[in-house]
Amino acid sequence: MDLLSLRYFRVVARREHISRAAEELRVAQPSVSRTIARLEAELGVPLFDRHGRAIRLNRYGAAFLTRVERVLDELDDARRELADAAGLDDGSVSVAAETLLPLTGLLTGFRAAYPGVAVRCFQSTPEVMLHQLGSRQVDFCVASQPLTGPGLGAVRLLHEEVLLAVPADHPLAGRERIAVADLAREPFITTGPGHWQRALLERLFASIGRRPVISCEGEEPGATHHLVAAGLGVGLMPSLAVPDLARVPLAWLRLDAPDCVRTLNLVRREDSYLSTAAERFRDMAVAHFAARAALRPDADG
Repeated sequence: MDLLSLRYFRVVARREHISRAAEELRVAQPSVSRTIARLEAELGVPLFDRHGRAIRLNRYGAAFLTRVERVLDELDDARRELADAAGLDDGSVSVAAETLLPLTGLLTGFRAAYPGVAVRCFQSTPEVMLHQLGSRQVDFCVASQPLTGPGLGAVRLLHEEVLLAVPADHPLAGRERIAVADLAREPFITTGPGHWQRALLERLFASIGRRPVISCEGEEPGATHHLVAAGLGVGLMPSLAVPDLARVPLAWLRLDAPDCVRTLNLVRREDSYLSTAAERFRDMAVAHFAARAALRPDADG
């Protein structure tokens, strides 16, 4: 039993599909099939149930996968720890977020401070983030919704009010506050299911026993203000965005709803090694968002 066989097995177990596993591993499918067959012969038990071309991890495979994950994760952590100690390079950091726009200032500052650190970013839904953390594809997730699971820990980066953005010439533009019930017929511009804006919008309307009228939905939250300014509808946006959109023809209203807020968390696997590069990123992220929050008049500290 060698490490290559274990790594092949982990990918096949996660995918439960030989061809897709081979694509991810960038090797020929027969090579993956032979490796799994040799591993099963060595262990003396089948690791998968086979039904034609379909395979499913069985109870032996599930038990073995738990151990294999632990072994490979420990080896990966050991490699990163030794590289840190030996000073072989400046390391790398990978981060996922629902939208990357709020991270531009942080990433710019981090790259300037640590030019030798390789940074990789992903735009992901919360569901994908959990998979990325579980498979150690990313060091951190910047999430506006709770990410919970074994070994996960979070540091709060920001807690802010979410506002209603309307076109500058909208009939509501002269108001400072509005109740959710008064928005029952307003068309909303929002993200697709899974994003925090959509989850918040549906939760607010559920509190009055209604469903929101959605005129436009997409996967890029950063497009919301453009569509609102164009008069296509109204939308929920975090108060952090207000200073950056001072020149956009929008008006901002507070909603009479106590839970109309967003909490931004930096989530990581606490059972994994935190490299020097990742530690520096975490510290800079906390400081960056604390500084931004301090500039807002409604900052809660």
